[in-house]
Amino acid sequence: MTASSSALSQERTAVADACRRLGAEGLLIGTAGNVSLRVEDRVAITATGAVLEQLTPDQVTVVDLDGKIVAGDLRPTSELDLHLGVYHRYGTGAVVHTHAPMATAVSCVLDELPCIHYQLLALGGTVRVAPYATFGTHELAESVLTALDGRSAALMANHGAVTHATTLDKAVENALLLEWACGVYQRAAAMGRPRALDERQQLAVIEAAIARDYGTTHPVPPAQEESR
Repeated sequence: MTASSSALSQERTAVADACRRLGAEGLLIGTAGNVSLRVEDRVAITATGAVLEQLTPDQVTVVDLDGKIVAGDLRPTSELDLHLGVYHRYGTGAVVHTHAPMATAVSCVLDELPCIHYQLLALGGTVRVAPYATFGTHELAESVLTALDGRSAALMANHGAVTHATTLDKAVENALLLEWACGVYQRAAAMGRPRALDERQQLAVIEAAIARDYGTTHPVPPAQEESR
């Protein structure tokens, strides 16, 4: 096996693993959704019609950035143009599209998901809802690309959600975070009108996160260890 074919195998395995994880988390069901991973000028992407929660590496097709198949025996997802569009416009490393229940429900009601919790700042803040368009169309791809401007997540009206990131693991984590936030919004809305963080509050969170290196583990300083 050449280094190139080995890399292709790793990419396809990574996409299959991500799909099974998303399925186990309840974000993917049946054939609904698609996942891709970009490495340089190649994109490993789920095949159309594949059962994603049981996906195997041979059900992942590899294409170039123009959509030409370079490895695999199955046609890629019908949302190929959307994935390639994200790579071309935002230079990202991975894209996850799900029909996750909470996110899909919110996409049927709101024009945007407000920043109701500071963790949404990890996705860019308020999550826009791209206008409805038929799946697999250029119109849908363009509307989602617009909704993703300055964001790592977008909702798709009456359809689902899209997240992207520099790595596949992070794109999956973004999808899980978005689904959690949509669930929080739904529960809050059942009790009343959810409050959103204003710009001042959001900026304060960003400043605090930078000052504290939020989200990163830190060892206890030696002096504190000795005083225990």
